[in-house]
Amino acid sequence: MAPAVEERTALDLDAAVTAVTAAALRPGPLGRVGLELEAHLVDLDAPAVRVSWTRVTAVLQSLPPLPGGSRVTLEPGGQVELSGPPVPDAGSAVAALRADRAVVAAVLAGARLGLAPVGTDPLRPPARVCPAPRYRAMERHFAAVGCGRPGTAMMTATASLQVNLDAGPPGGWSRRVALAHQLGPVLVAVSACSPLLGGSTTGRRSSRQHVWGALDQARCGPLLGGADPAGEWAAYALSAPVMLVHDPDTGQAEPVLTRTSFADWVTGAGPLAGRRPTEADLDYHLSTLFPPVRPRGYLEIRYLDAAPEPWWPALAAVTAALLDDPVAADA
Repeated sequence: MAPAVEERTALDLDAAVTAVTAAALRPGPLGRVGLELEAHLVDLDAPAVRVSWTRVTAVLQSLPPLPGGSRVTLEPGGQVELSGPPVPDAGSAVAALRADRAVVAAVLAGARLGLAPVGTDPLRPPARVCPAPRYRAMERHFAAVGCGRPGTAMMTATASLQVNLDAGPPGGWSRRVALAHQLGPVLVAVSACSPLLGGSTTGRRSSRQHVWGALDQARCGPLLGGADPAGEWAAYALSAPVMLVHDPDTGQAEPVLTRTSFADWVTGAGPLAGRRPTEADLDYHLSTLFPPVRPRGYLEIRYLDAAPEPWWPALAAVTAALLDDPVAADA
């Protein structure tokens, strides 16, 4: 089937800005919570060795439908991620994700595999096991822009608890996004549980946060918390360097080895792949941006280390309360 016409039409700069701004924050009431929890996959009989991609994908193919509706995906280092759907409150989100995690853990245990939900891989050095072209291209881009080691560590040796919250009414967007950034140091500190990375003590409570801080801040740094967060996100996205050019027909990904912003690609100042970008290219570019608070219609809160029981449920509840409860937020 031929690709849709609109996906093949080159963007102009105004259209790109309008598209990102319109999709950044979705008006609505507050209250719903979605959780995503990552964990390092461990071979219980050989914990110092990474689990092969073929082995873990074969095991996960045997998963039954999960009671809480979570989606199970794998990160490039073999980390297992459970992504729960949005539900009415933090308690419901925790209960659903906990039930799904128990099912996944039982299936993995039957194959002598375990889950370690901590911020960084404490034992094994960073190494990619996923063969997907996207992650090969990401590694090459990070190396080309001078952050190859933290780039590989981020992809393959970190794990997080992500809390997704509704954007809320438009009149409160500026304060809400600013508050999410103001809470960042508190959330990093209260969740910090990654003093080890690759078999060594790093001297930090959250080695995960240190890894993220060493990455390209044009891609992973915070927004500035201005009066127009949707417009600010559009400016951030268009200024960020393009990481790779994805071919939706073949699934291949060509790394971009220069610091070429998406705006430069749109205007022709920085030509890539012999063509101008399309709306599909813009959508893909947005998926390669990782600020600690990412607008995706809702807010992705990305500060938190993954943590074991009983801590991740408490971290999820505290994060939701600090952002959604006016009394807690004011305090």
